[in-house]
Amino acid sequence: MITDADVERWLREDVGHHDVTNDVPGDTEGRLVAKEAGVVAGVDAARAVFEYVGVTVTEAVDDGTSIATGDVVLSVEGPAREVLRGERVAVNVVGHASGIATKTREAVDEARAVDDDVRIAGTRKTTPGLRGVEKRAVAAGGGDTHRLDLSHMVMVKDNHVAEMGLDGAISHFRERASFATQLDVEVERPEDAPKAVEAGADVVLLDNMSVAETERAVDLVAAAEGDALTEASGGITVADVADYAATGVDVISMGALTHSAPTLDLSFRTG
Repeated sequence: MITDADVERWLREDVGHHDVTNDVPGDTEGRLVAKEAGVVAGVDAARAVFEYVGVTVTEAVDDGTSIATGDVVLSVEGPAREVLRGERVAVNVVGHASGIATKTREAVDEARAVDDDVRIAGTRKTTPGLRGVEKRAVAAGGGDTHRLDLSHMVMVKDNHVAEMGLDGAISHFRERASFATQLDVEVERPEDAPKAVEAGADVVLLDNMSVAETERAVDLVAAAEGDALTEASGGITVADVADYAATGVDVISMGALTHSAPTLDLSFRTG
């Protein structure tokens, strides 16, 4: 949900204290136009920006829509001064979110070409203050949001294992977590994957493993006594997705969806 506080912060950053640039009289119409093909996201944020400054959004495409060069993403009408004040923030947030959605869709398409069941997921490697926008963009691209914050899943990392051991760490967090909270246990060697399952992991995160190591770990988990999902993570790019999807892994999580997605090129035109 985009709040007034979010919009106020964005506008305060861009408009500053003495905006002469946008002091334009009269009313106008504006259009947010795609300069390249992609997948749209962030429209709700753009709508919130314009509505906050008293500009009416007359038409908008839905998040997740595939667009071509020249397509209109959003149309507005209202006082020229306020249309111009809102347009840069709207362009920036939609361009950023749409870049994430576009990259996510590319990864999802690569995965689906190999296995219809494998999920492409985001991570917590998001921009502070923009996690909601970025996570919704991942969803718009067909991806899984993964955990939205630390309360949504317990992730047992290498540091926890170093301090308490694998069995001890899983037991420690299992005792403290709600029955509704899953444990995602990170392992760095294929042979540790079945140990995590047998110790009670709900998800086994195969961290920074090669494709061959991931395939071996998936096989070992399948043969273990327990029922856990497997998740591949660590430096995986869109170019790698098909190879990892072919290993039989359940989830491929990619920080690059949010921290390295290029902005989709958009332009705002008035008149």
